[in-house]
Amino acid sequence: MNRNKKNAWLDGIMGVATGDALGLPVQFMRREELNQNPVTSMEGDNQFRTPAGTWSDDTSMTMAILGSMLEKEMIDPVDIMSQFEAWLYNAEYCALDIAIDIGTTCGMSIDRFHENKDIMKCGSTGEHANGNGSLMRTLPICIYYAKKVHGNESTVEEAVRKISLVSALTHNHPRACIGCCLYFFCVQSILFEEGDLKKKLQKGIYDGFTYYEKDMDMLEQATYYSRTLDIEKFAKTDVGMIKSSGYVVDSFEAAIWSLITTDSLKECLLKAVNLGDDSDTVGAIAGGLAGLYYGYESIPKEWLNKLVKREWLEAMCKKAFSTFN
Repeated sequence: MNRNKKNAWLDGIMGVATGDALGLPVQFMRREELNQNPVTSMEGDNQFRTPAGTWSDDTSMTMAILGSMLEKEMIDPVDIMSQFEAWLYNAEYCALDIAIDIGTTCGMSIDRFHENKDIMKCGSTGEHANGNGSLMRTLPICIYYAKKVHGNESTVEEAVRKISLVSALTHNHPRACIGCCLYFFCVQSILFEEGDLKKKLQKGIYDGFTYYEKDMDMLEQATYYSRTLDIEKFAKTDVGMIKSSGYVVDSFEAAIWSLITTDSLKECLLKAVNLGDDSDTVGAIAGGLAGLYYGYESIPKEWLNKLVKREWLEAMCKKAFSTFN
């Protein structure tokens, strides 16, 4: 298919929403429990008392970023934080009429911005700012810059700088920012490199590590992700060695592992969410890349039919295609 005619926004963002909704009902369940009763379909969630197909903060914050991008036709970090405020306080960009599953780091950072309106001071710092809350929502910016760089309308340096800045709005630690940027390199490779999924991801992660080689401090932080640097070797990692916690490195690894040990979007997302623990976010992160590679048409119809606000999600993605392509 002609890459210019393929709607990457629809492919990727609907993958995020599907993975999020699939994993939400089993969030924080132990893997041992899921081995006995695995997720096989879209189900309702007893914890939040939500119907099947409900997505959480992962998709809400992704759509808040996309909403800002469509309004401003650019990446405007101040406006992105304003959209996060609208989500947290006014339930905009929500599947239902309330913001659910709000991450502590994201919530505290939005509260700080609400008080001082300073994007340079709202993000959390230190080791505890290495959750997956910025990685889970970064896909729209990654698609935007992948297309800009491919069309010689921007540089990789600018992409990394802006993706890192948007991560730092809430998760202001180099390791969290690097996770988002490695995701960008994977997005770029899936969209524009040749080969199968493993080759594309190998190229993307290698390019990311190569980029950080010019800054030893950043390279030291990047090495936390080094298990993914050899895709073939990482694919042979036993599931017992894969963690699916809210730590950004664990989530990135779990998503990549789910992608490279399966052969379809459906298999990938089921494998991701059945790892347990932070299942909705691992599903969302894996879903974004799986959607880009396998395409919107690979998402099972029975899942799409249950997805809350599906028509609105798809309309936003189609608007992004017409705005940014």
